[in-house]
Amino acid sequence: MSALPPPSSLTSLPQDQQFRVLDTLFESSPELHTLMAPVLANQEFASYSSLIDAVGGRMSALSAANSSTDHDILVGILGSHPRLGQPKGAPTEHLSELSKKEQANLNTGAAEQAEKLKGLNAEYEDKFPGLRFVTFVNGRNREVIMGEMRRRIDRGDADQEVEEIIQAMCDIAKDRARKLDESKI
Repeated sequence: MSALPPPSSLTSLPQDQQFRVLDTLFESSPELHTLMAPVLANQEFASYSSLIDAVGGRMSALSAANSSTDHDILVGILGSHPRLGQPKGAPTEHLSELSKKEQANLNTGAAEQAEKLKGLNAEYEDKFPGLRFVTFVNGRNREVIMGEMRRRIDRGDADQEVEEIIQAMCDIAKDRARKLDESKI
């Protein structure tokens, strides 16, 4: 999707188009589709920022629930983001065009750094089963991102991780919405 429809039109769009908007702003996730389908069908949004805040609120509500079903839905959504710094053409990972652009700075530099990032991804996923490290890269280089990963792994707080991932996903989505809106000008 190269442009987003007006946010106020979402309720009138067919469901597959509503899901494409979600997939553009976030990453493709059947669990996110399920979570947001009733909202997209019944609630109008004046801005993409308000839609993204609604998605974040729904994800945060799932994180507070004690239901294993809610936990599974949330982990499915949070795990939909690609691993940071995956090598080009990595067969095990779907990397959307927007993610490729956002992670461009992470895919340059020494092979040694790439291996270190790969190791940190594995360590993170061992520490926080079902989660992927997600951060708003925002042009930051590999060293800065790896330092953040190390701090978050060492902190070891799974609940805080979930909240940071939700916030990062929303920050990324808002950045995407802003960039796609600017492309219409």
